[in-house]
Amino acid sequence: MTPTQIDIILEGLQGHSALEITRWAVNEGRGAAIVTTNFRPYESIILHLATRFGLEIPVLWVDHGTNLPETYRFAEKCREQFSLNLKPYLPLMTSAHWLALNGGQIPMPDEVARVESFSRIMKLEPFERGMRELAPKVWITALRKEQNPQRAASLKPVMWDTKFNCLKVNPILEWTAKEMDAYLAEHNLPNERTYYDPAKGDEKHECGLHAPLTTNYSI
Repeated sequence: MTPTQIDIILEGLQGHSALEITRWAVNEGRGAAIVTTNFRPYESIILHLATRFGLEIPVLWVDHGTNLPETYRFAEKCREQFSLNLKPYLPLMTSAHWLALNGGQIPMPDEVARVESFSRIMKLEPFERGMRELAPKVWITALRKEQNPQRAASLKPVMWDTKFNCLKVNPILEWTAKEMDAYLAEHNLPNERTYYDPAKGDEKHECGLHAPLTTNYSI
């Protein structure tokens, strides 16, 4: 899709609500839309929005095996409440194996080599495998500018993802934490604020899911 075509879509969606953008995305996918999640805080919002327009929509989740217990319980609450069509993708290496080689504990020391290794082997490989197998025409995300200040200027509600050759739709891109909290309360949604991602360490790092395609997963 060309930049001009994306601009036309953005113009047509200008002023639309997150719900309307999500509805457009699901319809545009024509049965080939997916939503991705990592079950971090507020993720129930994008899942609630997406499943309002079809319970069958695949939900791609990379379960790297080192989430906190609270995150797994939150994931299960969301799965049950929204009847999620959950598609878990697991790394080719177990978390116990990786931890034994690279630190042996969570949270692990915030060293660049460890963070990059975890991102490459435990998150990027299963994520890219999942995207290839599900082959979406439309990818719905929970990206927000508030979470990504270093990339905020480049983010749009609708973008063309060259890595996976699909439309990438970010319905809640402009939402603030205050708006997120209000939506949670209005719809009585579950939430979990305890979250740790070894692929980001102390949040100085990008895990790479929204970066150019990775091809080297050697351990």
